[in-house]
Amino acid sequence: MASSPRDQHHPGPFSLNKYHVSEEYGFVLPAPLTDLPQYYQPWMQIARQLTELIDSHSLRSEVHKMPQLDTCYLQTHRELRLAHLALSLLTMGYVWQEGEEGTVKVLPQNLAVPYWEVSQRLGLPPILTHADGVLANWRKTNPEGPFEMENLELILTLPGGDSVRGFFLVTLLVELAAVPGVKAIPRMINSMLQQDKQTVQAGLNDITQALKNMTDAIRLMHAHVDPAVFYGIMRLYLSGWKDNPLMAEGLVYEGVRTEPLQYSGGSAAQSSLLHCFDELLGVQHEPESGAFLTRMRDYMPPMHKQLVQDISSGPSLRQYVLDAADPQLTQAFSTCVSQLLSLRSYHINIVSRFITIPAARARQLKNRSEGPAEALSRAPVALEERGTGGSGIMNFLKSVRDRTKEVSIPPATL
Repeated sequence: MASSPRDQHHPGPFSLNKYHVSEEYGFVLPAPLTDLPQYYQPWMQIARQLTELIDSHSLRSEVHKMPQLDTCYLQTHRELRLAHLALSLLTMGYVWQEGEEGTVKVLPQNLAVPYWEVSQRLGLPPILTHADGVLANWRKTNPEGPFEMENLELILTLPGGDSVRGFFLVTLLVELAAVPGVKAIPRMINSMLQQDKQTVQAGLNDITQALKNMTDAIRLMHAHVDPAVFYGIMRLYLSGWKDNPLMAEGLVYEGVRTEPLQYSGGSAAQSSLLHCFDELLGVQHEPESGAFLTRMRDYMPPMHKQLVQDISSGPSLRQYVLDAADPQLTQAFSTCVSQLLSLRSYHINIVSRFITIPAARARQLKNRSEGPAEALSRAPVALEERGTGGSGIMNFLKSVRDRTKEVSIPPATL
């Protein structure tokens, strides 16, 4: 991943405030809106019925009947985020309603134009992103209750039932588990500039603990997401029209551009979390994986992307640890890298369970569609070995894991 020079110092203390990152929620949007003003109800009504309309093969006809609404009445950031979520889901449903065999080449103007305008105002692409489905798509059942699966619901959803809820909300809990680690980053950058080793070491410990908690949160996928449903149903609706053989040319956004546009589908690589930790720890990815990860930053809210870039251009933590030659600090750094490695190894196990193994089963079940095999038999064949973001998933994840190992500091360097 291309990095800016690390010898530039930040003017004044480094702070999360300017990046729209919350002290309590991190990159998650605090208290997302659950409804839009009356004028925008045509979008919300269809978005709330999305699954039923797809099941009855009538979503496209309902979209065609929608009035083309003016986006000028969307005034707040939260209104724009909910509008983007709703229009994203309408778009994914519209494109994939008939499965991999019945894709469309054109998104109709009454959906494409407002979607484009909202996307431009937010600095997000006109496709469903991690920032939509995870960061801005949650509400507490009991507002005073805890941040736990039992007290969380999605605002809007896609086909896949409880597994969609589980997938998005478990990912939300991973984001929240990371917050203490994200908050440690500006403290560490400021402390490096002030030669305050103790605070740097404490920050490394905070990130290590956050990475452990993130790994524990990911484990909840097993309880809340059915691999057959994820592979056979959900994955298609999370897929985009870039690096996707099902839509090799892309999608025409009618009334926006005459030529097709290509956008990647939703991906964990669109979360700012590991980008921040990688840049802080100095992980350098190999060219192909690095190029994909860098491109995924264009799918983040602009200020979150800016934070990643500013961490990259800050002082090098790894060099600071090497120069300090302090055994405890070096140990804290290596432990942190090891924990990031553990998280990435566990993510590979998750992907194997939810993509690689179902892909193998789907190939065996091509000519059978009875019982539990039904979802797998409908799985998008062209996407067998790819992530929803369009990456060759296993090679990519193993490359990222292997490059993470390389930043650890061997004891011999002390």
